[in-house]
Amino acid sequence: MDLPKLFTVGDIDLEVEVMGDGEPVVVVQTALTADELRPLAERMALSGGYQVIHYHRRGYAGSGPLLRSASVAAEAADCRALMAALNVVPAHVVGVSYSAAIALTLASSAPETVRTLTVMEPPPVRVPSASQFLAANARLLETFRANGPTVALDEFLTLLVGPDWRRESERDLPGSVEAMERDAVTFFESDMPAMLSWDFGAEEAAAIRCPVLYVGGSDSGPWFAEVRARILQLLPHAEDTTVQGAGHLLASTHPSDAATLLMDFLRRHSPAGPA
Repeated sequence: MDLPKLFTVGDIDLEVEVMGDGEPVVVVQTALTADELRPLAERMALSGGYQVIHYHRRGYAGSGPLLRSASVAAEAADCRALMAALNVVPAHVVGVSYSAAIALTLASSAPETVRTLTVMEPPPVRVPSASQFLAANARLLETFRANGPTVALDEFLTLLVGPDWRRESERDLPGSVEAMERDAVTFFESDMPAMLSWDFGAEEAAAIRCPVLYVGGSDSGPWFAEVRARILQLLPHAEDTTVQGAGHLLASTHPSDAATLLMDFLRRHSPAGPA
């Protein structure tokens, strides 16, 4: 399927990359790192039998700028509109971290668009230790407003990855440091407030009837252990799997392991049945 690099969807131009042929899989870009999920998307496309659609959200890379207030629901609406424009409804939908919130919201608000749903460690905003997570993000927003995106970015990634985050980021995804510095304003001004106001509870979960796969890292820590427990409680039909030795950035640090687990799930839930 040949597509222009920029694809107009409503009031925005979104940068879209399509890899492979077959059943459509939409990989929703997560926050901060525009191409964090590209290695995962590439491995899925190379496995054969799937057309993998990887796109950049508003304010990232070559996509158009933010033109409205940010919310997870609005991001899900963008994804839904893109899928309709590309004629890939229903599709397998994959979300990681912030984009897992987008994927869950899409599957809840427009269940007819999602054939299967894969989520990797959504934000820990409605868990027992959520107050700690919210306080940490509030401090980051204060740093951003007082000192700008570069200082806030360094503080955030030092907390998430460690003081050597630049080297580790470039090892896993060359060019990612420059890209994060370019898009940091979108992350702090748009994604972070949208994430902190996102809600997903029993009512939203009840609307999701498609097969669901939850993927977590064995070393992601207590916040995401609580997220896993909550999502599996809300979606009791979900399958649960773990990438051993991985933390929260599992899609970029362990893309081959994550792709293997994901492709097994997709093949078992394809319309034609397992290969």
